[in-house]
Amino acid sequence: MANRGIQNSTIGTYLLAIAAFAIVSTPANAQWTQWGGPNQAFKSNATGISTNWPETGPKQVWQRDLGDGYSAILVDDGKLYTMFRADGKEIVVALDAKTGGTIWEHRYDSQPKEGHEHNFGDGPRGTPLIVGDKVFSIGVAGVMHCLDKSSGKVRWKHDLWGEFGGNVLNHGYSSSPIAYKDTVVALVGGENASMVAFNQTTGKVVWKNKGFQNSYSTPRLFKIDGKDHMIAFMAEQIVGFDPATGKVMWDAPCKNRWKQNVSMPVFDDKENILFFSSSGVGSKGVKLTPGRDEFKTEEVWSSRKIQLYHVTSVHEGDYVYGSTGSGSPCFMSAINMKTGKIAWRKRGFAKATVVQADGKLIILDEDGQLAIATATPDDLTVHSKVKLLDDVAWTVPTIVGKTMYIRDKNKIMAFDLS
Repeated sequence: MANRGIQNSTIGTYLLAIAAFAIVSTPANAQWTQWGGPNQAFKSNATGISTNWPETGPKQVWQRDLGDGYSAILVDDGKLYTMFRADGKEIVVALDAKTGGTIWEHRYDSQPKEGHEHNFGDGPRGTPLIVGDKVFSIGVAGVMHCLDKSSGKVRWKHDLWGEFGGNVLNHGYSSSPIAYKDTVVALVGGENASMVAFNQTTGKVVWKNKGFQNSYSTPRLFKIDGKDHMIAFMAEQIVGFDPATGKVMWDAPCKNRWKQNVSMPVFDDKENILFFSSSGVGSKGVKLTPGRDEFKTEEVWSSRKIQLYHVTSVHEGDYVYGSTGSGSPCFMSAINMKTGKIAWRKRGFAKATVVQADGKLIILDEDGQLAIATATPDDLTVHSKVKLLDDVAWTVPTIVGKTMYIRDKNKIMAFDLS
């Protein structure tokens, strides 16, 4: 679909907010409650997954129609949570993980803004966030809700673009909210509100900062020099800030002609190397050196040969594994994040998202091919591969237990991976 009219970094918006694999049976320590799952690393602690699939793929548990959208699927206490659009409404939904049946829906009016690229759908892109008894969601037009997890009842809401002057994105709002202590942080892109932290209970603004337009990525939380540190990929730079106060600690330029940065950064806490990648720019390794009040940034390496677009990646050891390329063909690739050296690039997939489970790499490409493989610095060994979804399949895998949930633009399915 790289040649299917997907131009101008369009895909980024959607893919980031897309697919999910989740679990029917959810141990408390294995829930998937935010974009990227535990630690936002796209790694599941699932075990006992088979690498040998029949020609038809893993056993299907259930399937149901859903609706337009690319939001990932969350898993918590035997329920699934995601977003979609139907009948002109934007919808946050809770489903029974065992059957796919609807438990509750919150439907509301929120139409895409003028100039929205309708050819890629009008459904929501961002993924909800679960914290305790609350579900936080942000829709395609930047409307943010805090909902009661058990009923879907609205506790509070904000219009991020309307109230805070956020920059309107022609592919729709695509970032996902992230929790920090008793706040929830959202990227906004307003002149005086680049990023905003809200009190989770009341919705009141705790802090906001300024100076950066938003793009299509989601903030990620790391420990750097023993302190909490949040990193956000904005429209023209990557930014590190204090999640408690919003104070900007550093920023490094990363600008393409579309101002579209999508993939999430990776950080190596041994060498303090930050890896980030974008279409048109390529990949960079930047060393972060703590100072008294701010951080010093030093570009260690740069390569245009690896360009992670609207995809996910998995960091293991010194290497980052992911799908590189903004058009066709694309390559599954391994890159040393400390040196920028490419270990390998493999054909056989369209642009793809990845998630790690049971030591294996689950790969879902935009043509709907699903594969399970072993990725090492030496090679990529594909064990099984099957065409499972219709295109465009832009949703990243979420796996909990031995069950996988996956969605394309129109339906959601559960599969037994054992």
